[in-house]
Order: sequence, then structure tokens, then C-alpha cells
Amino acid sequence: MILLISDLHLEEKRPDITRAFLLFLETRAAQAEALYILGDFFEVWIGDDGMSPFQHRIAQALRKLGDGGTRIYLMHGNRDFLIGRAFCREAGCTLLKDPTLVRFNGEPVLLMHGDSLCTRDVGYMKMRRLLRNPLSLFILRNLPLATRHTLARKLRNESRSQTRMKASDIIDVTPDEVQRVMARHGVRTLIHGHTHRPATHELEVDGQPARRIVLGDWDQHGWALQVDGQGLHQAPFSLD
Repeated sequence: MILLISDLHLEEKRPDITRAFLLFLETRAAQAEALYILGDFFEVWIGDDGMSPFQHRIAQALRKLGDGGTRIYLMHGNRDFLIGRAFCREAGCTLLKDPTLVRFNGEPVLLMHGDSLCTRDVGYMKMRRLLRNPLSLFILRNLPLATRHTLARKLRNESRSQTRMKASDIIDVTPDEVQRVMARHGVRTLIHGHTHRPATHELEVDGQPARRIVLGDWDQHGWALQVDGQGLHQAPFSLD
């Protein structure tokens, strides 16, 4: 069994999500061969050198899971793209590139966070290219911690404000971009998060049936996609 999750947005302000996640690690994830976390694992990440006791606690919980035999893979999201090697060493997880090609049940599957598919959101895409530039990343990681905290709060507030004002289709994936990316990687299954709109979408890629599976965000419920001998299936569960 393999499990995939995304968009937990872990933070101390949501102890219900933290409790549910830690229980998830101790129970369901402990039975899995691998756990994939496809971005926005944390609500904000200002750098490995700025880890809080809360974030160390999460890393230690992941390490315990990994020590029990579950392989852990982590992909950057738009909220936590500054997660680096130090966190991964402490948590015992492997950092994945976005996108990453894997094989589930013998089938090639493309994994992404999903934000790069939202090409109609021109303003966001420009900001994404700026922030992910290697020079920008170097500068960000070397700013004083207090400056990074202030910048993170500013970016979060702006993101929330702009999201409320944008049309729903603008902040969703662009269908043509989805098909282009899937065709380029030669896959018929794409799994991503980011949009907070859990669903399985049937489509065609190069004239062949394909599917795009959107992972659910952890807010009112927890969500996990399970890969086993019966296929791929996602369901919500209570945070209580």
C-alpha cells in the first residue's frame, strides 16, 4: 500500500489538523510501504534554520515513521518551497522534484504539487518564477530570520486577498497545460494537490483516456489517496 497526501498547511493555530496527522502517521501510514506528501505540508516555511519546536516535532514524528520502514517522500508546495536538506535529514524523507515520474501498479504516474498548472493566474505565475529563481532562493535563505518572518506574513496576506478576488477558473488548473504536461511525460494518470478541490477528472491525452486526480486539503476533513492492488482511491476522514 502507498499513501499520498497534500495541503495539510500544518501550523500551531490548527492543533486539530496536527493531532489528526500524528495519529495518521501512527496508524494508517505505519502500514504503508511509502508516504508521498505533495506540497504545502506546512502553512509557511521560512528556512530550515528557522525551524520552530512545532516543526521539529513534526520532523521527529516523520523520522519515527521512516524508522519503522515506511519510505517518505516530500515535494515542495507554494507555501513551503524553502524546505531544504536539513529538514529532510531530520525527518528522514527524500525531497522530490516537481514534477516527478513514478510507477504505481506498473503504470507510469506523474506527481506534481499543482500550482505550476494554473497558468491562467498570470500574476501568480510571475511571482512563482521570481521566487523559485536560484538567485532569489539564495537571497531569501540568507535574509535575517525576522525579515523572512515579515516577508512570509506579507506574502500570505496578499495571497489570501488576491485569491478571494480572482475568478474560480483563474485559480484552478489550465486544461491545455494539464494535457501538455501529461503528453510530454507520456502518462495517463496525473496526481496533484494545490487547488483544494478533491476529485478525479476524466480526460483525453493524445486521443487516449486519461485521468487527473486532485488530492484533498486537510481542513474540515483529512484526505488520503491510497494505492493498492485494487487501484487508486481517495476518501475523506474525520479530524476528530
